[in-house]
Amino acid sequence: MKKVEEKGNTHNYINNMSSVFMMLYDVCAVNLSFFLALWFRFDGKYSAIPEEYLYTYLYFVPLYTVICIVIFKGLKLYDSLWRFASYRELARVTLASVITIFVQIIGTTVELNVLNIYKVGRMPLSYFVFGSLLQFGLVIIVRFSYRFVLLLRYERENKLMKDTDGATHVMLIGAGSAGQMILRDIYKASESKDVVCCIIDDDRNKWNKYLDGVEIYGGRESILEAVEKFSIDKIYVAIPSSAVEDRRTILNICKETGCELKNLPGVQQFINGEVSLRDMKEVSVEDLLGREPIKVDMDEIYASIEGKTILVTGGGGSIGSELCRQVASHNPKQLIIFDVYENNAYDIQQELKKKYPELNLVTLIGSVRDSRAIYGVFEKYKPNIVYHAAAHKHVPLMEDAPCEAIKNNALGTYKTAYAAMIHGCDRFVLISTDKAVNPTNIMGASKRLCEMIVQTFDGMIKAGKGGEIPELYVHQFPDDYETIKQTRKPKEFKTEYVAVRFGNVLGSNGSVIPLFKKQIEAGGPVTVTHPDIIRYFMTIPEAVSLVMQAGTYAKGGEIFVLDMGSPVKIDDLARNLIKLTGHKPDVDIKIEYTGLRPGEKLYEEKLMAEEGLKTTPNKLIHIGCPIPFDIETFIEQLDGLLHAAYKNKEDMRERVREVVTTYNPG
Repeated sequence: MKKVEEKGNTHNYINNMSSVFMMLYDVCAVNLSFFLALWFRFDGKYSAIPEEYLYTYLYFVPLYTVICIVIFKGLKLYDSLWRFASYRELARVTLASVITIFVQIIGTTVELNVLNIYKVGRMPLSYFVFGSLLQFGLVIIVRFSYRFVLLLRYERENKLMKDTDGATHVMLIGAGSAGQMILRDIYKASESKDVVCCIIDDDRNKWNKYLDGVEIYGGRESILEAVEKFSIDKIYVAIPSSAVEDRRTILNICKETGCELKNLPGVQQFINGEVSLRDMKEVSVEDLLGREPIKVDMDEIYASIEGKTILVTGGGGSIGSELCRQVASHNPKQLIIFDVYENNAYDIQQELKKKYPELNLVTLIGSVRDSRAIYGVFEKYKPNIVYHAAAHKHVPLMEDAPCEAIKNNALGTYKTAYAAMIHGCDRFVLISTDKAVNPTNIMGASKRLCEMIVQTFDGMIKAGKGGEIPELYVHQFPDDYETIKQTRKPKEFKTEYVAVRFGNVLGSNGSVIPLFKKQIEAGGPVTVTHPDIIRYFMTIPEAVSLVMQAGTYAKGGEIFVLDMGSPVKIDDLARNLIKLTGHKPDVDIKIEYTGLRPGEKLYEEKLMAEEGLKTTPNKLIHIGCPIPFDIETFIEQLDGLLHAAYKNKEDMRERVREVVTTYNPG
């Protein structure tokens, strides 16, 4: 600690001495400038200078010097790091010079005549012109000379490094303000071996010109040519304010080069003037796919959360944890994380405690399959809103354990939904999946059951029959449970139930991307089930935004569906990931096709044909019209599935197919 303080004191001392030196230099520059102007006016002969002009200069220059130093200090000319001087510093020096020139003119032509201390005449016009130019030149040259020397040294080193094998040849894409900041940050990174050889920009007016000595070679169509010409090793993309589609197109071109690729992802740092090499991130496959990000009215969403008790089941998972982050950032009364996996729950708990120390956070370990556990959570904490993210999601694993899929997904949802109704919860939001549409696997079928459960609860409550919904359980319930349930009248049941359906989430647990990355790191092969398999994709923040938006649009019984744009071929996804690591597909990293897995289909649908679509205020979010079914029959069938699942019946798929008529096991 003492060494750090000593280092800081030394640094401050050096800065203070630099400022003192600069002030002394300015004193000399100001005095010398106007004396030389007077001297030049009379042909460089001191004896030829008229006495009244010399008196005017000698009388006013001490006061003028003090005024100049005060103005320079006020405009922070002694506080800048001149090794990084830019147009902002130039503007301040120019402004200071203009102000002091007016002071000089007024002082010598008005003030001194008023005081009439000496015999004073009006100074020659050339005195003001040449004096001002000399002062501006002397003041600015010392401040920008250090930067100029650094640029010359960089140019020399740049030229030398281009001829050596140790240099990393860099292409910078973007000749705007962000690109200039990145370029200058590369200059000052003395330990870096990066050498910017060329710049790419789509503005034709910039082509064949230079930015800090680096040629602007051409537009995006010149990227491949420039990579070959300059032997580029690394590409920095610094176009944060460009349209998403333009940036995606450029990144897709760059990935074909095999160069290391980094991207400046957003405009926030740029707006704050904080752009540097640290902000450059590895390009992810998300940058190459999809569409414009979903825009939602977050103010409306957070207004519905503030001051409420929020329960997130499966709160440690990829979707659940992001829900917790978003909720925690907007002042809930209490946030309850409920998860069966303690490691994930612990991770998000510690993250939120550190970031939001004032948050009223409760972390509980338990399973939604446990009637007593989930009932106890609602009884004690009385949550206002439930985001039900707890589910088994891995398709192949659930194909091997269909009873577990039914227990955890369908019956866990039923038990949680029932507890929400009994305890007066305002809203229950189910997280569903596009695999629930015409399912070919037990996981998708179980999620379709979840959607039907949501519609059942909503329909019964709207019909005033909430009290007739049975609690389905196998184990003995608490003795006083029936008494508690009977104390609530049907008219008190008010919970709104909705489901949110979306496709695969990039980077989530179970996503193909983490698997592909591990396979690439291991040197391959990358395994794709089928060359033609396609999926819809969205990012985790988009998925969470949709889930939270559904809560504000909810009237009860809806299935919200995201317009996820065009589907993506998994084969293309794998090849893009390989290219982003600088490898060539099927050359450096092999791709193997393993065949469709049990229950897997070539494409996923977002809606069943008979559901149709309704619009919402958000054009990317739609509502599927509920498919009618006999609720009483459904509840009886679900009760049978419960008992069969707990008995681990081997004919579970057939039993599920009787309930979910659209289920067609692959």
